[in-house]
Amino acid sequence: MKKRIITIAVIIATSGAIFSGCQSTNKKVENAQENLLEAENKVTDAKQDLDQATNDSIQEYKKETQEKIAAHEKSIAEFKARNAVDKRENKAKYDKKLAELEQKNTDLKKRLDDFKADGKEQWRKFKSDFNYELDELGKTIKDLPLSKAR
Repeated sequence: MKKRIITIAVIIATSGAIFSGCQSTNKKVENAQENLLEAENKVTDAKQDLDQATNDSIQEYKKETQEKIAAHEKSIAEFKARNAVDKRENKAKYDKKLAELEQKNTDLKKRLDDFKADGKEQWRKFKSDFNYELDELGKTIKDLPLSKAR
């Protein structure tokens, strides 16, 4: 009889351990799923923050660049006015050069307005190329003979 009671007690204890083990496994799965959802939400939030920061950077860059383009437009207009009253032999040559610079400036302005960033790498490449072209245009404007003292 004592053996039977001990056997039943062992079976009950084993059954209890098995059932409690199953519940903790289910609980572990639930906790893991909750943790996964939290992690996915954090990643989504981080991506949104990154996208917002990139968009803010793009808008700030566009604003600064538009100011540079406007300064170039002003310089070109001043050079055109000086060239209009100039009596130089090369006036037609300078008019042509000013028209080319004005067109380049307009093209840069249009490229900037039309740009839509599809990714961080594309934005970096655009910004690098655009800065180079904008700087070259600025150098060309500064090097115009009309900009030098007469």
